[in-house]
Amino acid sequence: MPCCTGLASTHAERFYSAQHAIPENFILMPLSNLLHILALIASVSGLTLHESRAVAPAGFVRRGAAPESEQLTLRLALTAKNITGLEETMRSISTPGTAVFRQWLSTEEIKSFVEPSSETLAAFNRFATANALNATSISPHNDWVSLTLPVSQANKLFGTRYEKYSHRALAHPITRTLSISLPPELVGHVEVIYPSTNFFASADSPLSAVHPAGLQQRWTPAQPAASCNTSDPNGAITPSCLQELYGIPKTPTRFRTKNNRLLVTGFQGTSLRQNPFRYLSPFTLPSCTELVFAQDFLEKFRPDMPRDTGVDLIRLGDGSFGTNSTNSSAFDVFLLEADLDIQYSVGLATGIPVDFLALGGGELQTQFMDMISFLEGLDDPPSVISTSFAFNEIEVGDALAKKLCNGFMSLGARGISVIFAAGDGGVRGNHDNSTQCDLTTFIPVFPSSCPWVTAVGGTQGFSPEIAVNLTSGGFSNIFPRPWYQDSAVESFLSTIPQDFPGTFNRTGRGYPDVAVQGNNFAFISQKLNSKIGGTSLSAPTFASIIALVNDRLISAGKERLGFLNPWLYKNQVSFTDITAGRNPGFLCPASSVAFEAVKGWDALTGIGTPVFNKLVHDAFDACDY
Repeated sequence: MPCCTGLASTHAERFYSAQHAIPENFILMPLSNLLHILALIASVSGLTLHESRAVAPAGFVRRGAAPESEQLTLRLALTAKNITGLEETMRSISTPGTAVFRQWLSTEEIKSFVEPSSETLAAFNRFATANALNATSISPHNDWVSLTLPVSQANKLFGTRYEKYSHRALAHPITRTLSISLPPELVGHVEVIYPSTNFFASADSPLSAVHPAGLQQRWTPAQPAASCNTSDPNGAITPSCLQELYGIPKTPTRFRTKNNRLLVTGFQGTSLRQNPFRYLSPFTLPSCTELVFAQDFLEKFRPDMPRDTGVDLIRLGDGSFGTNSTNSSAFDVFLLEADLDIQYSVGLATGIPVDFLALGGGELQTQFMDMISFLEGLDDPPSVISTSFAFNEIEVGDALAKKLCNGFMSLGARGISVIFAAGDGGVRGNHDNSTQCDLTTFIPVFPSSCPWVTAVGGTQGFSPEIAVNLTSGGFSNIFPRPWYQDSAVESFLSTIPQDFPGTFNRTGRGYPDVAVQGNNFAFISQKLNSKIGGTSLSAPTFASIIALVNDRLISAGKERLGFLNPWLYKNQVSFTDITAGRNPGFLCPASSVAFEAVKGWDALTGIGTPVFNKLVHDAFDACDY
């Protein structure tokens, strides 16, 4: 009998289709001159300008009008029935001391806030019928619809001019516009039209896996470390280092349950290149050699864990990799990200069931939409989600960023802790590059800038532990500062000199919220011991800690933590304050303009690094308010 078949039969892959049945009542030139003309057209025709940008983000080049016959698939977000009501409810159930603290909502309760009203459905129905459009609902709450139409019709209906744009990181031009409007019948009923003014180059989105030159500089063979001190170039972080630094328990979970699962997300069709633990079906198990090799990480760094420790693989979408990249190694970059996240999730969250959600098909931003829709439709969702992918805010656009952020809010209201890596470009966005080092206008990162997620920054070393230079942090240009961090952020702003040369939005949501180690993580890939840095390792580390705190709560009959931030900011005593370090970025020199870590919250390490036992104590203490 083949030596691998026994392990492969113990789990089954799960598949999910993003399409759902539609409810019965739901039918389906020069730039300045161009913008002026579009505005004039919108005014004359009765259209209302929905979203616009002056220019495409840096690196994108206009290549002329999109062919009128090109078939364009649009996703439209229909206006939620009562998003303000959900915000108010979320504030109450996530704030310690309220009568409804941690009384998380059901799927149906979320739907009552998020689904479109009958008026919105009727308005869209009339619009679709009048224009012979076949629309399909693609979300469980029916707030996202998809339709395909010729570019010529899209231009006419939405008062726009779709064009082709190229980018050095993209193998093929993408279809986008700088301005888009709504016809009168859709005003107030549509929140997002995608794609429209959203731009991104997908190869730059994984956080620890930067563009090839940066990856080569970070990913170096690891030597046996004398200690865990990553301020020393020879130092390396391992699971045991993190357990010692933050008091993370090594003993197995007390209460293994489907209500406390840790979900790690992967995008662009990436699965686990060689699953770091074991494959879950014969379709992904190529050989016994791969299986033995895949266990090297646990055998080296967690020999106390069972050899058959595995993850549950969930595929969403068609499983294809987004091939629109000029980087031939881009797929390996995404695969590496998956391996890193899983190695440290399973290696730290001892005994906690771990899922890996592999999203594929379409563009990266549509995969974020699909991720939210998938999770919103689960009756028993995971308790914690860790994601190490991000965009610069300017690439996403206001409308889409707000819609996705509201999706993260709905997940938090279900009792899910939504955790994102802060980014690896310091004050210069998701990733910095050498052309940005003299820039003084800071670049915020999304989803870290969303107030309904927990953003994790990075540190290095110990005694003292300091902010690592690459840790992204700053202030949103889209989202205002939320209530739970108001005093903490004001205190930080008071430390910034009057003549500080950096430009940022002082009233925006500040991030990150917390931090853990983010430099020189030891890992194993293709039988090589290596090291890598980035907040993409910080996110699964913190997510594992939260999953273990949930384990203690659930075993005592308490509710899981859910949306974390109001509780975290109220319990800063559970964190070690990080007061040294700067964040100019990974590639930019230390002399570049950046924020500095200070006492209290700062835009590098948030409120600091966690102390596990204190977190557990405060988690239980909050239940007794």
